[in-house]
Amino acid sequence: MRSLEDYYEIVGDMSISNIHKKARKLYGKRILHINSTCQGGGVAGILASLIPLMNDVGIEAGWRILHGNPDFFSITKKFHNALQGEQINLSEIKKRLYIQANELFSLYTHINHNCVLIHDPQPLPLIKFYKKKQPWIWRCHIDLSHPDKEVWDFLKRFILGYDAAILSNEKYKSKHLSIEQKVIHPAIDPLSAKNKQLSESDILKYLKKFKVPTDKPLIVQVSRFDKWKDPLGVIEIFKLVKKEVDCRLVLCGSMAADDPEGWVIYEKVKKEASQFIANKDVIFITSENSILVNALQRSSAVIIQKSIREGFGLTVTEALWKEKPVVAANVGGIPLQIDNGKNGFLLEPLDTKGFTQRIVQILKNPKLAEKMGKRGKQVVKEKFLITRLLSDYLDLLNAVME
Repeated sequence: MRSLEDYYEIVGDMSISNIHKKARKLYGKRILHINSTCQGGGVAGILASLIPLMNDVGIEAGWRILHGNPDFFSITKKFHNALQGEQINLSEIKKRLYIQANELFSLYTHINHNCVLIHDPQPLPLIKFYKKKQPWIWRCHIDLSHPDKEVWDFLKRFILGYDAAILSNEKYKSKHLSIEQKVIHPAIDPLSAKNKQLSESDILKYLKKFKVPTDKPLIVQVSRFDKWKDPLGVIEIFKLVKKEVDCRLVLCGSMAADDPEGWVIYEKVKKEASQFIANKDVIFITSENSILVNALQRSSAVIIQKSIREGFGLTVTEALWKEKPVVAANVGGIPLQIDNGKNGFLLEPLDTKGFTQRIVQILKNPKLAEKMGKRGKQVVKEKFLITRLLSDYLDLLNAVME
């Protein structure tokens, strides 16, 4: 179990000291985080690092997982898509099953904490089933810039009971939401298995274990198999890049328990890439293995993130931390991380030609890749590490609990 002092060499004594000062008024306070999965996706990864650090600085922080059946997760995935702009059929039975799953969870989950943090739409209605004795905060990790109106109006009934909402981007704030809206950018843990420094032998060992050859430059996208990450578009780009540079594509994405669409998208993408699978020029990995992700990113020649919608894009943050050039879509939180032409390239999501040209440019220019990589790591060090996220949460907790 890591402690805050383990980050001293990375962030320096001033950062560590400021965090301890901010935590003083929160000693012994009981904080509860609730989300819908303990593995797969960025939220679980953030909580796995953030909660131990909260405990280390004197807060009693806990984490509970909302349980639901396949129908529930099918519905909440549709809500997720609707909040990112897709129209869905919001039937009464969907509403009822969504609310009932939360009500059932409340019957065997007692909350006796000083503050409750609810992550994303799945556990949002929980607030209706408790006698509110403390601040409740809704932390939304997805892109809310163009939500479906009907779904947003339905979910807003629950959001209005919260004391504050935390969003990942200023663009996601809603003028139709009367509660306080704060922006806190997500962050990565530089000491986690997914981001810690690896030896060359460890990198090669994990690539060999998962049968990833290293005889050609690797293009890597690490993302769930989700239509918003556009893996089909990545295959289209790879076909064009392959004509100019002999390279290999790796699509690596874990299957989160609260994302029932993952396997459906996976099969579609695999079919589209069928001509490249036999000779391993396109490799699919669905393992939930953080060190493997680390090894893939560190051994890549270029990281791609071709999202159509993106709450923040922590896979971009991870790649930048590992000094890798990133070619990514100009959506969501990605432009907060990439300065176009300096530490990566930003393109419009459907600009297949642009993605192809930039990837080829990096593959043919190792010095450019190295220069971009060094700038990228510095950006992450200054803005997107877990210690900064912890500091922001302490500011928020101090404010709402006064």
